[in-house]
Amino acid sequence: MTKIIGLLTTVILLSYSLIGLSREELDLNKLIAFTRDKYDEDAVKRMVAWRKIIAEKKGLPEKEKLQVVNRFFNYFEFVDDIKLWGQENYWATPIEFIGLRGGDCEDFSVAKYFTLLELGVPIDKLRLIYVKSITLNQFHMVLAYYPTKTAVPLILDNIDGEIKPAFKRKDLVPIISFNGKQLWINKQKGQGKTATSGKSLKDWDNLSNRYSLEAFKS
Repeated sequence: MTKIIGLLTTVILLSYSLIGLSREELDLNKLIAFTRDKYDEDAVKRMVAWRKIIAEKKGLPEKEKLQVVNRFFNYFEFVDDIKLWGQENYWATPIEFIGLRGGDCEDFSVAKYFTLLELGVPIDKLRLIYVKSITLNQFHMVLAYYPTKTAVPLILDNIDGEIKPAFKRKDLVPIISFNGKQLWINKQKGQGKTATSGKSLKDWDNLSNRYSLEAFKS
């Protein structure tokens, strides 16, 4: 458990500073220019498709938003960080993930998380969860959606593309879950014990700062 918490301290816990950024004010033309300069025309098409989802799907019921976002990102390619970034553990911003059309499980989950927040899904309903994948015999990350505070969450995953309630994902053993407000040490049953606040996990600032610079680059 200490190793997992230590890993988290080097990567992510979401901060309100980025959540509060007004994506409605994002200049799409500037984002396209940034994407074209850094990536390619295919990346521009993906970026436009992403922003179209943000612009057009806010009125959908929440569960339909989950389906749209999960389907969009699960078309992307799984690529290990070593191969893509030359690092054992690199947390890509959603824009980096979309630009390259690839990343590892954390990148899939983070991109879905941010997109659902932009679509108006409350932060209290979303958690990123580190799990042990029994099938893969390794650590993995998924995104969980809680319809209510005490509900069984729905799991969004890049390995199994079908959104399922957690009790149907017996191949996943939850370890730690977190969002922009709290970190939980998970139990086999129930919601888990609150462990700490987001302030104790500092390096999300690096990712959030890169993301905000990319998204609003002038």
